[in-house]
Amino acid sequence: MQFFIAGSRHPSVRGGLSARLGLLLLALVVASCGEETDAPLTPPPPEFTSTSPLDGQPDVPLNATLSVAFDMAMEPLGASTFTLKQGETLVPGTVATSADGTSSTFTPSSSLAASTVFTATITSSAKSTAGASFAAARSWSFTTGVAADTSPPRIGETTPSADTTDMAINRKITATFSKAMDPLSLTSGSFTVRQGDTQVSGRVTYGPGTTATFTPESALASNTLFTASLGSGIKDLNGNLLAEPFAWSFQTGATAAKGPMPVSLGTAGNFAILAKSGISSVPASTVTGDMGVSPAAASYFTGFSLVADATNVFALSSQLVGKAYAANSAVPTPSNLTTAVSNMEGAYNNAAGRPTPDFLNLGSGNIGGKTLVPGLYKWTSTVTLPADVTLSGGPNDVWIFQTTANLTMSASKRVTLAGGALAKNVFWQVAGRTTVGTGAHFAGVLLCKTDVTLQTGATMNGRILSQTNVALQQATVTQPAK
Repeated sequence: MQFFIAGSRHPSVRGGLSARLGLLLLALVVASCGEETDAPLTPPPPEFTSTSPLDGQPDVPLNATLSVAFDMAMEPLGASTFTLKQGETLVPGTVATSADGTSSTFTPSSSLAASTVFTATITSSAKSTAGASFAAARSWSFTTGVAADTSPPRIGETTPSADTTDMAINRKITATFSKAMDPLSLTSGSFTVRQGDTQVSGRVTYGPGTTATFTPESALASNTLFTASLGSGIKDLNGNLLAEPFAWSFQTGATAAKGPMPVSLGTAGNFAILAKSGISSVPASTVTGDMGVSPAAASYFTGFSLVADATNVFALSSQLVGKAYAANSAVPTPSNLTTAVSNMEGAYNNAAGRPTPDFLNLGSGNIGGKTLVPGLYKWTSTVTLPADVTLSGGPNDVWIFQTTANLTMSASKRVTLAGGALAKNVFWQVAGRTTVGTGAHFAGVLLCKTDVTLQTGATMNGRILSQTNVALQQATVTQPAK
């Protein structure tokens, strides 16, 4: 470290007095280094976790309300921070922000013009409750269709499912909807959990995807019957209310689950394979469960020899124990796929964003021959499986594997589930490519940013949710039980 004293022409101070002053200054600096400072840390900027409509989404209903979700609590947005434009013309509307600050909506004052491009913007003036703002305005665009949407939302998957008898006492309760919902309509008053006549205290959140989550304030009582209810006032982003209240009951077991909370797949969990760019097969492959491609068209299913049904809502194949859906299928498939793809992207982001891993860079990425307990695992390198891997845990336990690179499994190796572990509770978040080698057996849900390849004779108990392509080479994919 160099010190400069006034009057000196060189960093090395000359003269006795100057030297003594330099030593005094050095002592003061050294002393101050040992003291704690109260300098505030700069809060991280907020980020989007989802938008509705999606960026680039076509055929948006004319009665749509816009929604944006954030990764942190925001100060309430208003007309100056959440805008909608048709070209250069501002669209009048009302802005509202959820009580927890993590989502905001823009409701146009009247129906949107048909077949028109609109651009929504969150300005750089929007701030988090910690005082952080976006570095620049964030925008996304969409195109309206020709009609309003008047169909009510439906309830799809719930966790736990109805009549479950052994729910882990430390887990959350979720409900997945068939379409994007108004997050402001999902509150602790409209989504409730009761033990008999006693309401359980908890917090309700919306997302990722189209999933609402009830988080109890404390662990649920063991071996006890609970009833979850979705009541009046819950509506989708087009203003359509639930057709009727929905309720289901479940019973807790005696133990807590190990590992992180499972990743909510939303309606993406309706598919054994879902991809944005295409799904190919070197015959004969076998897929048990539905397949979907969007925004790609049906022509991007290759090698399956698909035959469309009479309504063109879906197609069939001798290699598929299920149905194949594409973005150019008949209504309501395009809208359903748009929601599923949005849910897939939300699930990927949720898995990738889980903080504080239990295991970091285990085995430098080589996990062959290991027995892995439930938990959150993260690697900053390629993950390889050159030998068999065992996942040992109970039926409610969860594994999440994060890698910023590729996932590669060698030929004829196996991922084995032991102790009651279930494939639906194993999540592999892969930022790079995934390759399952010839004759290998894989287990779990693949949440992949890029390509997935199952080489000749590979088998899989799980789901493949890819944001690009999936290639099956005489491979077998069987979706897990929900």
